[in-house]
Amino acid sequence: MRFLGIDIGSSFIKGAVLDRDALTLRRIERVPFPEPVGGLDPKFREFDPGEIVVATRALLERLLVCAPDAAGVLMCSQLHGFVLAGDDGRPASNFINWQDQRALMPMPGGERSYFDEINSRITREERRELGNEPLPGVPLSFLFWLARNQAMPQPPAIAAALPYFVVANLCGCAPKSDVTNAYGHGALNIETLNWHQAVIAKLGLAGVRWPEIVAQGTVVGEWRVGTSTLPFFAPVGDYHCSQVGALLDEGELSVNISTGSAVIRLADGCESGNFQTRPWFDGRYLKTITHIPAGRALNALVRLLGELAESQGVKPSDPWGFILAEAERVKTTDLQMNPAFYFSSMGDRGAITNLREENMTIGHLFHAAFSGMADNYERCALRISPGRDWQRLVFSGGVALKTALLRRMICERLGGAHRLAPSDEDTLYGLLVLSLAFNGPTRSVREAVALAKQQGLN
Repeated sequence: MRFLGIDIGSSFIKGAVLDRDALTLRRIERVPFPEPVGGLDPKFREFDPGEIVVATRALLERLLVCAPDAAGVLMCSQLHGFVLAGDDGRPASNFINWQDQRALMPMPGGERSYFDEINSRITREERRELGNEPLPGVPLSFLFWLARNQAMPQPPAIAAALPYFVVANLCGCAPKSDVTNAYGHGALNIETLNWHQAVIAKLGLAGVRWPEIVAQGTVVGEWRVGTSTLPFFAPVGDYHCSQVGALLDEGELSVNISTGSAVIRLADGCESGNFQTRPWFDGRYLKTITHIPAGRALNALVRLLGELAESQGVKPSDPWGFILAEAERVKTTDLQMNPAFYFSSMGDRGAITNLREENMTIGHLFHAAFSGMADNYERCALRISPGRDWQRLVFSGGVALKTALLRRMICERLGGAHRLAPSDEDTLYGLLVLSLAFNGPTRSVREAVALAKQQGLN
């Protein structure tokens, strides 16, 4: 049995044929995510939603040629973005994604930002009920900005997560949501798994139409293409899907490192603490700290180092082979780095300290960057599990799987027992595992993960 899998990421839209019988990804393709709308305030990050639908449809059609017998479509997507849309999926706004920082702009007449105002209205108990993850780049913050600037469409539209907007346009249905995408809106009560109406009212957003929350694995639309009709199973958040793809289990501490990064533990119940609490699958939760500086910070260093060459019209080739080799050659360095070069869970002011002529090299710089990242993972892991009660680390994400030095540094701090995720395409592999639960033969995601592990051993 085969399915089509789509991951709508921030940089690429990726797709694959999900071969469930062989538990293998086939025909992996990726296309660039559309460019942002130009001419906007630098803090804005908006995209033409129609372009996203067109690119996704074209990728699906190519995959369907390779798998005309596909039994359905599973999808995940970047979290924290939304499109205001009608019941037919027609957009009433651009797509605003998680990189948008308009909520950090000062409100008219003062220095206080919209994000500051939001946080002043939400009590500590309400913040806990929202998952303890105050972020400016979520639909709750965007909608507050739109409402305060009289920019909400009329009549009121549905605040649709990106994958559900795409499904609505492909299938001609109203946008809905599962709990992972609802959580990504910043307005879900993690205890009741319904919209937090008290917070919504406090922020003056009672007039917003919030999508119906459906059970995970629900068929939310049917895509008619040629003579085929393919069901779309309820899309999930890419963060949640990546941990299914990593086959995360009890007793493991997940360290997911890609553009951003996170440390994660499974919890059977809705636990709260000095961390975020996100609903997962089968009624379970993830205890996590996200937005830890990772690939984005490393790329900022690479851009800085390449400016002189580019100013001379020289476009450097892929520098990572050289960078990793030089960092490996440095056995120890007194150069220190805090890679929080942008708004993150570790602050928004990075630093490079103890620079001297002899350590001012690529090798020392990136050795220090990896060491600073490893320090952050240790601090975050101890916030989630102060007793260090994990038995094994699980590494996933492109940066983690490709950077042995960084993995060693993390193991030195958090323990040497570890494994790697079974695929560097963790989200697509996660969709493959989810197909076992959403369309049989297993009754839960927990059972699907166990089956995938067993087949991997065989």
